[in-house]
Amino acid sequence: MDKNFLLILFYSASGAVKNLAHAIADGAEDEGIIVKLRTVPKVSSNTEKIETNISEKGEIYCTKDDLINCSGIALGSPTRFGSMASAMKYFLDSTGDLWATNSLEGKPGIAFTSTSSMHGGQEITLFNLITYMLHHGMIILGTPYSVPELNKTNSGGTPYGPTHVENSNSSSELTKDEYEIARKTGVRLAKFIARNND
Repeated sequence: MDKNFLLILFYSASGAVKNLAHAIADGAEDEGIIVKLRTVPKVSSNTEKIETNISEKGEIYCTKDDLINCSGIALGSPTRFGSMASAMKYFLDSTGDLWATNSLEGKPGIAFTSTSSMHGGQEITLFNLITYMLHHGMIILGTPYSVPELNKTNSGGTPYGPTHVENSNSSSELTKDEYEIARKTGVRLAKFIARNND
């Protein structure tokens, strides 16, 4: 199986994290990298329900094979009280077998998130996602200040990864700066993948 693809794994409730995922994908695809967008199911108290392979919003659910076979991972979740959403954590908690076999070791990764308010726990959530990747032995790439929009944004965007602040424009739509920060982080990740696969 071709491992030269970027896996963008995200959970999105309002659509903001999905928009960040697509902006990252735009940047990676500009560099000629194949992108696979994947999501995770909601956590439900209904244990009898069986999920289909495709969510109600049209994205395909991530499998462990997607994680194993990718060349890099962009991992995104909305912030829930300073942490990742339970649906993403539930999925990531199921990857102990991949940790035990070092399946993700050496893969580059980035984290991204969205909050409804400024100072809503974005950096803590990014570090939650980054900590997961570090435990798997992944190589963490952030967003350097050479990305000009990071120096002027009045909404989302951090050196730890792309972000969106919903109340900055009362919308799940990204501001121009947020989009460019996410896109350029996707470009950076794609270039790193291409270098490592040469």
